[in-house]
Amino acid sequence: MTKDTVRDKIVEAAKKRFSHFGYGKTTMAEIATDCGMSPGNLYRFFPGKLDIAEAIASEDYETHLAQARKIALAPGKSARERLRDLLFAELRRTYQKLEKDPRVLEMATQIGHERPQYVNWMLANERKILVELMEEAEKRGEMLPPGDKDEIAEMIQSATMKFRYPQLWSKLSLAKLERELDGVLNLMFQGLCPCSAAEREKEQKTTHAAA
Repeated sequence: MTKDTVRDKIVEAAKKRFSHFGYGKTTMAEIATDCGMSPGNLYRFFPGKLDIAEAIASEDYETHLAQARKIALAPGKSARERLRDLLFAELRRTYQKLEKDPRVLEMATQIGHERPQYVNWMLANERKILVELMEEAEKRGEMLPPGDKDEIAEMIQSATMKFRYPQLWSKLSLAKLERELDGVLNLMFQGLCPCSAAEREKEQKTTHAAA
């Protein structure tokens, strides 16, 4: 059995433990037992429980990034439409994931508290996708506000942070959160991507139809 295969086995065992018992109530010894190995051998692959949690998060995150980039660069849509699709997809993905398995929030919160540099790395990757979205808009001849794209991406991220892990900030339903995100985006778009009244009406109809 290769080293990667063993790591994958550990990660899968930890996923089941974290999902059933919670991150806090799971021990490295229990994960080792589930994998049929000694705790000492487990520590050869992961220095601690938080490292396993980070590996689980990274696995899910790589899939998320690929999907986000696909949405951000979708052909046949304006920058406004692509940004709206991107942020709504993120809201729905995280909301549904946490509703399905609330214990994921416990693990994510722990990583955020103990490994802020990891969260910053995740946010930085997502800002790169926002910059790619804006660069693609320029290539298509769309009007964008003047300024540094990295800074604009950071401000977009800051303005919509509540919708990243919505259950962390509120107990609202998905429908109410979508209404809030729609309102925030409408305010942002007035300065970020000016458009005609006809274009605005078209996007609002598209949003309501998708909901």
